[in-house]
Amino acid sequence: MYKSKQLLFILVILNVGYLFGIALFSDKLTAQQLSRSETFEGYPMEDAVIRVAETTGKAVVAITVEQVQRVGGVRRFYFGFPEDSPFGSDDPFRRFFEDFFGEIPQREYRRIGVGSGVIIDPQGYILTNQHVVEGAEKIKVILPDGREFKAELKGQDVRSDLAVIKINARNLPVAVLGDSDKLKIGQWVVAIGNPFGLAMQNPEPTVTIGVISALHRSLGRTLARERDYNDLIQTDAAINPGNSGGPLVNLKGEVIGINVAIYSTSGGYQGIGFAVPINSARRILSRLIEGKKVEYGWLGVTVQDMTEDLATYFGLSEKKGVLIAGVLAGGPAQKAGMKKGDILIEFDNKKVNSVKELLSFMNNSDVGKKVRILVLRDKKEIPLEVVLGSRPEQVASQQITEEQLPEDKEQSGTWRGMEVAEVSSSRAKQFGMSQTEGVVVVKVKEDSPAADAGIMPGDIILEINHQRISSVNDFNRITRFLKGDCLVATARGFVIVKEKSEK
Repeated sequence: MYKSKQLLFILVILNVGYLFGIALFSDKLTAQQLSRSETFEGYPMEDAVIRVAETTGKAVVAITVEQVQRVGGVRRFYFGFPEDSPFGSDDPFRRFFEDFFGEIPQREYRRIGVGSGVIIDPQGYILTNQHVVEGAEKIKVILPDGREFKAELKGQDVRSDLAVIKINARNLPVAVLGDSDKLKIGQWVVAIGNPFGLAMQNPEPTVTIGVISALHRSLGRTLARERDYNDLIQTDAAINPGNSGGPLVNLKGEVIGINVAIYSTSGGYQGIGFAVPINSARRILSRLIEGKKVEYGWLGVTVQDMTEDLATYFGLSEKKGVLIAGVLAGGPAQKAGMKKGDILIEFDNKKVNSVKELLSFMNNSDVGKKVRILVLRDKKEIPLEVVLGSRPEQVASQQITEEQLPEDKEQSGTWRGMEVAEVSSSRAKQFGMSQTEGVVVVKVKEDSPAADAGIMPGDIILEINHQRISSVNDFNRITRFLKGDCLVATARGFVIVKEKSEK
């Protein structure tokens, strides 16, 4: 009996110890998990952000620019007549004063702009946005320690929206440039800059934290204008006016982007900010510092994304590649043998799935580089070698606005809801076309196959089902017996015009 009690006691002790050990191990495991979730490379998250602010933050500067704008003289009040005189621009009192005293002189206004920048070299070179320093007559840089310097614009590139300025200072704190190609969605990032300029009366930059919300974002032509905003980093780290040109930094303190813009309906922060990837800047930094023009590789083609309808027409099992909508005469692509209607599926041994991807590849290719291109033509893969050229300042447009449409429509043709007319020799010369090239759309009927295809007044029809259109007679002859879906080549690109409206 005694031995039985002794054995039972030992078993109870063992069970209690076992349970205590499990609980202790679980607590330790939970603590380790919490520790891992709150740390970054051995630093608690809070300490990591503080470390970034204390290191990279020292290399972030405030930039103020001064621009002089000249505007015409402002009308004064003449004999009780206000500026909006009922006589309009032919105000006799205004002419009376101008006859005696001359025209009202232009007035100068000084406009102050603000932004941020990041020191990338101990010799005083600072990277910022081109739009921050655009048109600046005076540039001033204020360091976090309060010192002020006049800055010189060394180089700028509108397309990338990047610029380099320089101050006459030595032994400056320098930010480390990271690798934006290794970024992942959800990665923690810190935005550093001077929101609202120096309104806070403090030269020290501010930091905001967030994550990378998306990669390879595009702002589109409306927001981008002449800039190439097709490969941006999107973040929810607060980026406010004045932050432009400041760095987007990972938790290692490495610069992985240059803050460029916010998307907002109110003008304030709404959780959507954008930055130019730092690798886009790396390629052109030396040219900016040397003040040289930045050149980008150029094919000499117009391209468009594939649609389901286009893929079906060309007999593809899936959407892939981009469609060559036009080939510029004498350009690199034409010299290499590329043709309108080809489907470009590989560029420099990289798969091409969209126009945005192709533009990104082009932006990272140097002028003069020999590139292997793979195109689909009549369902066959054809390899081509093209030597990239330099994009000209202006490329001739082949688009006519509604105000420039032909008034004389006596010789016209209609087909599937569109009405076309001849392109006059004067208009052909204006838009850089040969006299016999295409017909112009003057009217599109609502809810018609042409309208469904996206054809608009002012479009120039060049081909239908690979048959060239040189006149209205050609248009009428070719369209008379057409059936089924048709491939229409316009100056803007290819569209599929169906036999019947889908509406």
